[in-house]
Amino acid sequence: MKRLKFGYAIVRSRSLTPCRISVFGRKRSISSCIVTLDRTRAQPASNNFSRKKKVAKAENIIRGRRYAIGCDSTVIKSHENTAAAETKRAFSTITPKLARRKTTVSLLALPQGALSLQPLPELPRPREPQYSYVIAQARENIDRFGDCVVLTRVGGFYELYFEQAEEVGPGLGLKVGRKRGRGQGEGVPMAGFPFFQLDRFLKVLVQDMARHVAIAEEFPNPNKDEKEHASYGLLWERRVARIITPGTLIDEKFMDPWENNYLLCVWPSIDATDSSRTSPSEESGDGEGMENPVGLAWLDLSTGDFFTQSSTRGGLAAELARIGPREIVIDESCRNTPEVSFLSDEKRLLTFHTSTISPLDTASWSPLLESSFGTAAPQTLIKTGGFGEDEISAGSTLLSYVKEKLQGLSMKLQPPIRRDKKNNMLIDAVTMRALEIRATLKDGVVGGIGTLLKTVRRTVTRGGTRRLGSWLTSPETSVRVINDRLNLVEHFIASPILLDDIRYKLKLTHDSQRLVQKMSLGRGDADDLVALARTIISTQDIADCLSLRLPKKKKESLEVFRGLLARIERLEELAGRILRSIDENGLMLRHTLEDREAAEMTALVEAVEAGRMVAEEEGEEGRVEEVEEEPEEEKPKKKGRKKATTKSTAKKVAKPRSQRILKEADREKVEPWIMHPTASPTLTKLHRSLEKLMVEKQVLETQLLDESMLSEHLVALKWTPSSGHILHIKSRSLPDMTEGILATAVSVGSSKSTHSYHLPEWTKLGSRIEMARLAIRAEEQKVLQEIRKQVIMNIHALRRNAAVLDELDIGAGFAVLAKESGWVRPILNMGTEHKIVGGRHATVQRSLDDLGRTFVANDCWVGGEEGMWIITGPNMAGKSTFLRQNALISILAQTGSYVPADHAEIGIIDQIFSRVGSADDLYRSQSTFMVEMMETAYILKNATPRSFVIMDEVGRGTTVDDGFAIAGGVLKYLWEVSGCRVLFATHFHGLVELAQRWEREGGEGRKKVGAYCTDLVEDEKGGWMFVHKLRQGVNKDSHAVKVARMAGLPHLALKTAEDILARGKKKG
Repeated sequence: MKRLKFGYAIVRSRSLTPCRISVFGRKRSISSCIVTLDRTRAQPASNNFSRKKKVAKAENIIRGRRYAIGCDSTVIKSHENTAAAETKRAFSTITPKLARRKTTVSLLALPQGALSLQPLPELPRPREPQYSYVIAQARENIDRFGDCVVLTRVGGFYELYFEQAEEVGPGLGLKVGRKRGRGQGEGVPMAGFPFFQLDRFLKVLVQDMARHVAIAEEFPNPNKDEKEHASYGLLWERRVARIITPGTLIDEKFMDPWENNYLLCVWPSIDATDSSRTSPSEESGDGEGMENPVGLAWLDLSTGDFFTQSSTRGGLAAELARIGPREIVIDESCRNTPEVSFLSDEKRLLTFHTSTISPLDTASWSPLLESSFGTAAPQTLIKTGGFGEDEISAGSTLLSYVKEKLQGLSMKLQPPIRRDKKNNMLIDAVTMRALEIRATLKDGVVGGIGTLLKTVRRTVTRGGTRRLGSWLTSPETSVRVINDRLNLVEHFIASPILLDDIRYKLKLTHDSQRLVQKMSLGRGDADDLVALARTIISTQDIADCLSLRLPKKKKESLEVFRGLLARIERLEELAGRILRSIDENGLMLRHTLEDREAAEMTALVEAVEAGRMVAEEEGEEGRVEEVEEEPEEEKPKKKGRKKATTKSTAKKVAKPRSQRILKEADREKVEPWIMHPTASPTLTKLHRSLEKLMVEKQVLETQLLDESMLSEHLVALKWTPSSGHILHIKSRSLPDMTEGILATAVSVGSSKSTHSYHLPEWTKLGSRIEMARLAIRAEEQKVLQEIRKQVIMNIHALRRNAAVLDELDIGAGFAVLAKESGWVRPILNMGTEHKIVGGRHATVQRSLDDLGRTFVANDCWVGGEEGMWIITGPNMAGKSTFLRQNALISILAQTGSYVPADHAEIGIIDQIFSRVGSADDLYRSQSTFMVEMMETAYILKNATPRSFVIMDEVGRGTTVDDGFAIAGGVLKYLWEVSGCRVLFATHFHGLVELAQRWEREGGEGRKKVGAYCTDLVEDEKGGWMFVHKLRQGVNKDSHAVKVARMAGLPHLALKTAEDILARGKKKG
């Protein structure tokens, strides 16, 4: 018999399943033990206990009469009687004798071969740590959303836990401490920040770190009224309300208001998908696979814009440059496609997603889109809308991804618009970058100084600026649409008073596209509604202003303005309802109080950080870092001073769970209602009831003053979080508390100079006042929701109005730009000629104007009799500028803007290509020459007779003979095969003679090749200057040594270069 504490016995058995029980002593627990029974033989009993006592002890252990059993009680009960009997038999003094038996086994009967392996018993799982309710919820969310950084709302803070706190916290500049729940040991890693700093840290996580962030908000626990939940502080549960990614921003403050925030889905064609990992940039010379179809779908969740388009693998780079997505979604089934390899090489932010929507199930789109889309059957949409299967698949994956990230948040997007490549000028990625249309070539800043967008931007609204960027990257090819835009600009120029009025009224509008989208997502607040109402009023003022100043001389301009006015829908009734309901003064007061609270919280955080720094210097870092979790219920105040921790001190200031934003001292004086009392009949009645209750309170205060004989400032009826509604008396000497109302007062606390009492009359009256206030708050939210619904009912009209405002803003901005810079209206036609007189580079001219220098204008007559220009001349003489300026003039003209020239007549261009400079691409192991050849190959394969091509120094980077040969081959292909307009700048002077020979040999029916050049003029004293004005002819001297001298090369290097050059000229 094994001896245990208190003499408990253990026996063994083969008949019963072992049961785990916990045995407790009188004062403290002892180790658990396994109690089993052996029906054949028992261990000898100890001499210290009698047989009866041992039997009783064993029975008590099994039956659990005195000890807590830690296993399933049903197992014990099922064997109770048998176990008791076997226990008595086991302790019997008579040992039964068993008969001996002899058994013989045949050798052949034994199993032959290798013995089968028996499965190993399962290892006991390690006991999982026991976390507090808050930390356990955070752990569950982290495990569920493994690819996200989880921010958990705890009172007035957002907190990071476990490994995420250690990984992300330092990058956010947060101090990582440890959080302990009650009964826990060392706790878990934790970092946090105040709730009002959420946008600041989201910007770092989402935009800078490109992380996905899951926001776990507080929701009332459905079991919060149960006593067991309240006792453990389980008043709130934390659920992920939304997942924020770089492409799914809605209304975050760090969003760029001047740029769209597009989320793009790329869907490679299933038939063309293979396991190849070759990117489009590394395809073989014959371009195999470059024409494979690719479906595109992209949306801006902040505005509701939704587009689709069919493209190819070869055109994917150009579409990415035009759209400029913040995030790209790829279906998991397309992970191993060449398109994904290309996107990875482009260093794009990729997210793989398993769609919950069938690729071609357009019926699943309807709940996520505006109602007008849902009226058409999916089959009708595919047939009549021209949507391809690849586009539908991309759209389904995109909507599935967005739906997952919104976590049940309602969403209404605009019906998808299918983009047709034929309707817009195509600008490939290389040209977009080389011409610096949206971003600078040097550092890639969107809209930075030096970009075309920055140069021509005169818009005053955010929506107008976003649309301007879209127009510049996708110019129109329809002459009618372009002329409508130009007519609008022309009328604004001719009517300066109208121009000034429209721009002034546009400045009074707000970003209605994003405001309306917030309403559709159920996120718009009272401030957004007021901004929307002001925009509606300004829109009506703009419409009235246009109606009074319609064009009278030009019929085309009149039709344009009438068309704009017809698209504007009058919504004065909606604006009036909003402004009559919402109390703007109350909103201002509320913002003031919130700003004050935020300032106090910021000051507290700064003070805590300062104290933390001092503690670190004094070697007391652990005292500041340690945070102990408190249950989520209010605790009574303890006497004595206690050093406040970061978390507990901040909570006292923030009061996050209170719906009241006022301090207790101010709460009774001012209540910042956000709705007028007349917003609804119910709200009017509630305010009247509250006014009556406040009168009753004043009567009670007057009665108390009369009975207490104290001055008015010493007696107050107040409310405190800990004591509720109390009578507060500031006086060392108490009044007579035996008569009148004071006789019913019950003391709840006192100090040397103050006394607090529960007064039944005030308790009842205060509760009624509190109920009235809560009823007003609830009715305000009800009215707010009704207004939101009314906005959603008019969402189509609001979006149409916003589109008109954007177009007016762009047109007015173009008019201001044309007047400032002296630009002219271009003439667009369906020909293939460029007739530009006095053309200038928009961006370069602006920079020279700032320096007080003059830009030299040049003409361009390419595409007519001469289909191609070969341009030679010295370095630094303006050849590249001339090439770029004509491309930019073409883009501006087809955007609908006036152009920097004295006269411009341009045939519609379908594509613009450029080869004007590259750099090594070491990431793909490609040299400068290889990059240039790939760009050149792309141009030759895609240029059409309606295209415009600019090429600068093709063939450099190799030997002179090889470079000349390649340049000649490219030139002849463009002249003979493509037949497009070409500006070809080169230092290979022999190309002119070569082209003239081609004309003589077989140039019948083809356009001629023109030769033009810039110059360098020297004076008698050895000085020289560049002549940027083009002249007809060939300049065979590049004057490279003079440019090298300007660059500051050492004298010896220059002298050697001149000697070598002179010897070369002598040899001929």
